[in-house]
Parts: sequence; C-alpha cells; structure tokens
Amino acid sequence: MTVANSDIVTGTINRGFAARVVARTSGGALRIFLIVVALLWLLPTFGLLIESLRDPSQYANGGWWYAIIHPAQLTFGNYSQLLQNHTMSSGFFNTVKITVPATLLVVLIGSAAGYAFAWMEFPGRDWIFLLVVGLLVIPIQIALIPVVKLYSAMGISGSIISVIMFHVGFGLPFAIFLLRNYFAGIPRDLMEAARMDGASEGRIFFRIILPLGMPAIASLGIFQFLWVWNDLLVALVFSNSASQPLTVALASQTRQFGSSIDILAPGAFLSLIVPLAVFLGFQRFFVQGVMAGSVK
Repeated sequence: MTVANSDIVTGTINRGFAARVVARTSGGALRIFLIVVALLWLLPTFGLLIESLRDPSQYANGGWWYAIIHPAQLTFGNYSQLLQNHTMSSGFFNTVKITVPATLLVVLIGSAAGYAFAWMEFPGRDWIFLLVVGLLVIPIQIALIPVVKLYSAMGISGSIISVIMFHVGFGLPFAIFLLRNYFAGIPRDLMEAARMDGASEGRIFFRIILPLGMPAIASLGIFQFLWVWNDLLVALVFSNSASQPLTVALASQTRQFGSSIDILAPGAFLSLIVPLAVFLGFQRFFVQGVMAGSVK
C-alpha cells in the first residue's frame, strides 16, 4: 500500500509544511495579529483626529499623544476656525460640487453603455467595446495639455464644469468595462421573458438590469467617488482660485505649515472622514460587487 493510500485508510491527510502552518495560525493567534495590524493602520487617523482637536497654543508642548494625557488641550475651536476660513470652506463645497456630479454621471452613463454592450445588438459593437477597453491604458498625464487647449477654446477653462467633464471622460472606460462584464453574467432568460411580456429596452434596463447590477454599480460609485474626492492633479491643472477643491486648498496651506497647522489638521480630517463615511455606508454592496462572479 502506498503512503498516500495508507494516509487515506488511517483517516489522515498528508499536508505540506505551509498548509500545517496556516492551519495552526488560523485561530486566535491570527485574529490577534490582524487586530494589531488594524490598530497600527488606524493609528495615523486617530492621531490626526486628536491633533485637529488640540489647542494651537499646545502644539509646541509635544506630540498629539500628550493631549490624551491632558484632555484639557482638546477643543472644537479649530473646526470653528475652519468654517470661518473662506478658502477651506469654499474648497469643501467645491469638492462636493465636483464629486457628486462626476460620480452620478459616470454611474448613469456607464450603466447604460454597459447594458448596451452586453445585451443590445448594433453594428460594430465589439469593435467599439475594444476601443473603450483600449482607453483604459491611456495615462491621464498625456491628455492634460490637449484637454487644456480644448477647454480654453471652449471658454470653460478653470470652471467646475471643466473638472467634472475631465473626471467623467476618464472614468467612463473603466465604468463601461466593469459594468458590461457584470451585466453579461445576468441570465438571458430574464430579458427574453420581459421582452415577451412587451417590456421595452428602457423598462428592462430600469426594472431588471439596475436592481440586479446594484452590487457592481455601488462598487463603481465608491471607486469613482474616492478617485474624484481625493484628486489633486486634475484639480491643480483645470481649477482656479474660485473653483479649487479641498485638496488644492490644503496643498496651498502647506506652504505656511508652521502657522496654519490648526487649519490643516481639521481640514485633512474633514477630507478623510467624508469618503470613509461613504465607503462604510455602501460597504455591503461593495463586498457583494467584489465577490460577484467568484462563486457560481
């Protein structure tokens, strides 16, 4: 009897060294290790929160951890100062004005295009889709100068609309690619049954495709929101002083770091907490979208 057969008869499995290590560390020890890693990962965020609440007069007395020992150093005065700072407050609202439309347009247009490429027949469909996929490899940097010249000729350079249009244009290839592949996995029988009942393509899209594709759509919305909210390069190139978002406003404050940390710390935490809240709000859909297609 061979070694493998004897292992089967005796009820044991001959596992490798790596498999035995994984089996032994998959219990409490691994959980403790992951908790420690998570706490270390959250430490800078916690430090930024404490620093944003410290009295500016206490900055010279030590790091943010001193405020934990002396809670009297904590105050909400920095956030009051932030709201009174016109550059930071307008930058925050400009970020909202840019991020929300850029996210909604990419989701809506990408969903409609993904449905068309997945389930509608029209001439050159596959070639056009290959062209869209090819646009994924184009870096943003090589398009900045041509688009700046185009926007200047159109008379919209430096406006919020120009920043939105750029984000929508470069967000659509990925959106179409992602949603087309997800929509293609929806059973054809659903669409055929709806068409036999007299449903139009629009009704099929809104009543069948969008509800079933919500995990992928929510995942796309999270990605697009984070990309646009945290963008600095595009905003630096296409915005001006009246349309600059929060990232540009924060970057402008770093030139005076020693005298403006009371503005930088709460501004940076505000810039961090909004996308974090969006991610946590749509986390359930995000996990479903990431896992979609992994199990049949």
